[in-house]
Amino acid sequence: MRQVSLREFRTRGSKALKEVPNGETILLAGQDGPVYFLVPVLDDVIAEDRELRRALAKASLRKNWRLAEKPGALRLSEEEIEQEIKTVRSRRIQRKSK
Repeated sequence: MRQVSLREFRTRGSKALKEVPNGETILLAGQDGPVYFLVPVLDDVIAEDRELRRALAKASLRKNWRLAEKPGALRLSEEEIEQEIKTVRSRRIQRKSK
């Protein structure tokens, strides 16, 4: 994996990408550290998009589970969760009917 600075990518993006071998992932890094991954598409775009979304969803779930396990984390009952879902759904229906 190659690392390219955000500044270099902004100023000479295509030239910076040409220096990276085909199929290699690029890590874009700013002053505060890593910011983005540029992941090459190798075969079927739809399948790779699905895999990437699945990986992002898993990472999000892991993050949320860690937050939920912290002491003092907000704990909702099943009833409170169901009520929240009903509220969001009714708002969506109201927006669609306008």
